[in-house]
Amino acid sequence: MGIAKHPSVVTMPATEKPYPSIVEFLFKTFPAISRNRWAERIREGKVLDDQGQPITAETKYSPSKRIFYFREVENEPVIPFAEQILFQNDEILVACKPHFLPVTPGGRYVEECLLNRMRHRTGLTDLAPLHRLDRETAGIVIFSVNPKTRGLYHELFMRGEVEKIYHALAEVNRPPRENQWTVENRIVRGEPRFRMKTVPGVANARSHIQLLEVKGNRGLFRLHPVTGKTHQLRLHMSGLGFGIVNDRVYPDLQPVRVDDFDQPLQLLAKQVRFHDPVAGTDREFRSGRELLWY
Repeated sequence: MGIAKHPSVVTMPATEKPYPSIVEFLFKTFPAISRNRWAERIREGKVLDDQGQPITAETKYSPSKRIFYFREVENEPVIPFAEQILFQNDEILVACKPHFLPVTPGGRYVEECLLNRMRHRTGLTDLAPLHRLDRETAGIVIFSVNPKTRGLYHELFMRGEVEKIYHALAEVNRPPRENQWTVENRIVRGEPRFRMKTVPGVANARSHIQLLEVKGNRGLFRLHPVTGKTHQLRLHMSGLGFGIVNDRVYPDLQPVRVDDFDQPLQLLAKQVRFHDPVAGTDREFRSGRELLWY
């Protein structure tokens, strides 16, 4: 069984009285774990309050208070690919993650994620990712090292002041009449919830897309997301008729199956650029990974 060495956290939201029990709240929040298993975790001292003290069966629900718990999964998959550290100082760490590795714990993954790999490798327990990549996507991820300056770097992402460039390989069945597109539309959650969709309304997602090269029936694309919606690039490429190679979600949702490590999603976070608010200099980082022409 995989057991997290670092706790996850959930906040008890405001709700009407009578308040639920802690066990009931945790079960409704995380229904994949049974009521009985949450009760066992509490009895075993594995659920803590915001003072680091074990919660008991008598602990009362308290709106706005936080609960800490340690994620557990059976038979955690091992991702047989290594990450790389591209840069590290007292403020940030820049890593290049492989395909299939999640950035943070989730689902079947506890220790097999980029965050915990970086914590073990560097000894930096205060690391926190400043942004996310899909588990299937490889490339650059930036972490905050120093909690005191973390907000300054978060603001860069919130204000859209971090330029991110991706590369993608996609099927090109016939040469298009143009090689540059700007896609602008509205993206919302679909069904199932992890799958996004476009709907009419005010645009909240914008991408610049350029076809750089064609070999056979595949094209190499340069993708510049102006916004950062979930699955934005995958959805925008699919909408143009260029499904990214080995995408199991767009344009058509494929049945769940075991990861095929020989067929990674051909999407790579290739480059980031931003002005460092602490150092006062411009930063640029590039991944050495390449996509597979085959």
